[in-house]
Amino acid sequence: MALNYQVMSDLNYLTYPHYHSRVIAVASGKGGVGKTNLAVNLGLALARRRLRVALLDADLGTANADIVLGLHPRYHLHHLVTGQKQLSEIIVEAPFGLKVIPGASGLPELADLPERQREQLLHSLQMLDGLVDLLLIDTGAGVDRKVIQFIQAAGEVLIVTTPEPTAITDAYAMIKILNSYHVPVDIRVVVNNARHREEGEITGRKLTTVAHQFLGRQIDVLGVVPYDDMVPRAVRAQSPLLQSYPRSPAAQAITRLSEQLWTGQLPAAPQAESGGVAGFLKRILSFKTEPAE
Repeated sequence: MALNYQVMSDLNYLTYPHYHSRVIAVASGKGGVGKTNLAVNLGLALARRRLRVALLDADLGTANADIVLGLHPRYHLHHLVTGQKQLSEIIVEAPFGLKVIPGASGLPELADLPERQREQLLHSLQMLDGLVDLLLIDTGAGVDRKVIQFIQAAGEVLIVTTPEPTAITDAYAMIKILNSYHVPVDIRVVVNNARHREEGEITGRKLTTVAHQFLGRQIDVLGVVPYDDMVPRAVRAQSPLLQSYPRSPAAQAITRLSEQLWTGQLPAAPQAESGGVAGFLKRILSFKTEPAE
């Protein structure tokens, strides 16, 4: 049954008159570090805690969060921005009540959409504000313009890296680029696929040290996710790790990440100063991503 988002939004306003959803981007300096898999399973871990979580697959090059979840959506963002379908018709429900907004591979960058399609997207997605506690944005990999826009607009980012030297270098490059803009962004790092905890902690310290020394920037390490044979097994089966192998080392680590990220049941007014989902959308459709002089 389709959800009537306008009615739900009105009711939510009466219940939480100043409540804004929290918006967090999940990004990586390069591909192949497990970003989408982490975003999906982190969303599941948070939803399992009875938080209202939506995951927007914004990797417009190779949208594949639905594949990791084993979902087969009929409609996606393309149908939304072209006005063929409403938001309630493209949202797919995943395990534990996670709401997934399927991406569309090959869709133009949001800032490059025609005016009518931009307005359609803004009007549709802003209805999520207050209806979910958290909107997770699975961005594309790398540091191109559309990824930077998503991160800046969200105001919070989890940068996923691995202990591999190239991944560390690219993660630092993303931190450096974000630091070159006047837009404030809360940056946290997750070290994925660490062969042992010490390796992950050393990787985290490297990033925090160089960011502090060369950028004067404080970076927090949210946590370390170990290498786990169950992760590729779950991906091949198109079944999310937290559902298929909830006791695996990686699943338990992601559960701890969710606890670090969200320590309470409901915040009083998350992102009240930035306007939640509506503020995120207005910024992403208006940003000019020119670095500060």
